[in-house]
Parts: sequence; C-alpha cells; structure tokens
Amino acid sequence: QNCHLAESFMPTLERVIEGISPDRVHKDFRLWLTSMPAPSFPVAVLQNGVKMTLEPPKGLKSNLMRTYTRFTDAYLADCRKPAAWRKLVFGMSLFHAVIQDRRKFGPLGWNIRYDFTDGDLSVSLTQMKMFLDEYEQIPFRVLNFLFTEINYGGRVTDDKDRRLINTLVRNFCSPDTLNSYSQFS
Repeated sequence: QNCHLAESFMPTLERVIEGISPDRVHKDFRLWLTSMPAPSFPVAVLQNGVKMTLEPPKGLKSNLMRTYTRFTDAYLADCRKPAAWRKLVFGMSLFHAVIQDRRKFGPLGWNIRYDFTDGDLSVSLTQMKMFLDEYEQIPFRVLNFLFTEINYGGRVTDDKDRRLINTLVRNFCSPDTLNSYSQFS
C-alpha cells in the first residue's frame, strides 16, 4: 500500500515479484499494490500486472454522490436524533463535496492546495454522532470548532482559507440545517 512512499523498497519488491514462479504459487494468489504515479515504481511490475486507476469525481454532483451514497439506511438511522443526524450527515457530505470541488479552481478555490480526505469527513461524522447521542441540545459551536480548527482546519494555514472554511462549515452545519425548509435538503 502506498508504494510511492517506500522508494527504497521498490528494488526489493521488483526482485521478489520477478522471483515468483507461477507454477509454485496458489492459483488464487493475488498481490494488490497501490501507488500514486511515481518514477521509482518498478517498470517490470507495471508491465506484468493489471493496472486500475481511481480518478477523483468531477463536479459537485459527482463528489456529493460519491460521498453520500456510501451511507446506508442503517447508518443514517443509528442515532438518538435520527432526523437531525440525517440532515447533518447530508450537510457535512455537501460541505465535503464543496471543499473537494473547489480544488479544481486552483488558486481561485483555495490560496494553498489542501488534501482534504474522506478520513476528515469520517472523523467529523463520528464526533458529530457522539455529540448528538450524548447531549440534549446539539452543540453547534463545539462541532464547528472541531471541524474548522481540528479535523478539516488543522491543515489550513492561509488566513483567508481559514475564514472560508469557517463560513462553509457554518453554512452546512448549523441550526438552519435542521429546518425542514433547508435550502439544500
């Protein structure tokens, strides 16, 4: 996994793979390797394997669909406040899609390029669910702080980008999100 991060191991990997004899391995043997494009990745390994690529979704709708469709009905119902939970999961999924999609605009989207990941969304939703289950009133200020200063904002270094992420989180995770006439649900 992440072969591009183990450049020094690539020659060893190449020798090991070249030493594999098809008649001496189990018929169901498969070796899965993941890597970003890297000049250090052994050409022989690439030439002798099946290659697949995973492209990021293009456009806000595709980003939102990729993010939100991963959640099952059981996941969306597994909270003490299921109606609020569903709306907030959608709001955070839309927020996540927006910040991902802004990258395509280069310096117009973000002053500095940030690699926001699905892990950022996952930890944010885990924390949000914990607060929804534990507190009678949803602590939006606490959630917004966690999302903007730690989970997503922990890597944001530019002041204007920080202001933007704060504004976006407030738009997608607020009491207004729970309004049945919310503009995005």
